[in-house]
Amino acid sequence: MSTTPEALTTKKHIPQNIVNPSRELQEIQALFAMSFNDLLFKAQTVHREHFDPNAVQVSTLLSIKTGSCPEDCAYCPQSVRYDTGLDKEALMELDAVVEAAKEAKESGATRFCMGAAWRSPKDRDLNKVTRMVEEVKSLGLETCVTLGMLEKGQAKRLKDAGLDYYNHNLDTSEEYYSEIITTRTYQDRLDTIDHVRDAGISVCCGGIVGMGEGEEDRAKMLQSLANLDPQPESVPINQLVQVEGTPLDSVDSIDSIEFVRTIAVARILMPKSYVRLSAGRTEMSDEMQALCFFAGANSIFYGEKLLTTENPEENADQKLFDRLGLHPETA
Repeated sequence: MSTTPEALTTKKHIPQNIVNPSRELQEIQALFAMSFNDLLFKAQTVHREHFDPNAVQVSTLLSIKTGSCPEDCAYCPQSVRYDTGLDKEALMELDAVVEAAKEAKESGATRFCMGAAWRSPKDRDLNKVTRMVEEVKSLGLETCVTLGMLEKGQAKRLKDAGLDYYNHNLDTSEEYYSEIITTRTYQDRLDTIDHVRDAGISVCCGGIVGMGEGEEDRAKMLQSLANLDPQPESVPINQLVQVEGTPLDSVDSIDSIEFVRTIAVARILMPKSYVRLSAGRTEMSDEMQALCFFAGANSIFYGEKLLTTENPEENADQKLFDRLGLHPETA
């Protein structure tokens, strides 16, 4: 669907760094409304134009600092505001992080992601994280961190240390955002993405579905992601993991077919991005995961932990890969 200059000047809710709002909401909603078979065929066709359809990029995620986050993200067991029984841990020592990275590489991961439960890192903490990035990078792994909000200078320091990817999700639509988080704004997230991109770091940015949002919110979230210029190199699509003690611990689960639709629409809208099947895989059947791979998901987190929630064990993932004829993407 074409967009006239006049339409762009009157369009609402276009975040300031979405400079090319080429994807209209109606177009995205039309994709969601397609018959399931037609949608998956379209997504698989797009996928094959840009990727090996049987290769899956494998990442490992390590929580390097757990708990006591001051934010109020309604889905997160690491928030200090919720009693989830989570053991709080200080920032890990460098040697322990490097050892975990070595194990991840031996298990077949090509990217090592490190997450810290901060609103934003302090300089003294960033000094330690940059050392971790340097050491993990020296092992021949791609590096990724998620540390909360960043200033321009902090992003540059991470780039100088050799960081490849920075993860900072939009989480949901701009309109639904305040129902999930009140301690930072949607624009705060977009500003961090700007700082990361300006520093020359690749962007890992996606969202979470199944938080009580509607289909229109999922469409608007994908619209915001697809209209980032350039589009994120990596797009994690998370299915909410309900954790007792968080405000979303009893929300209605998203229908599995609707989740697969979301993966397929993400693939069509962002054809050159890696679409990561991320949190929530322990609740997914092998058949549901197979549909997600067919719909264009081509990246996963590998290992038994995804920050503080369970993730399928490595041997279970390998068995599924063998059944489907999939293989890990090589570096």
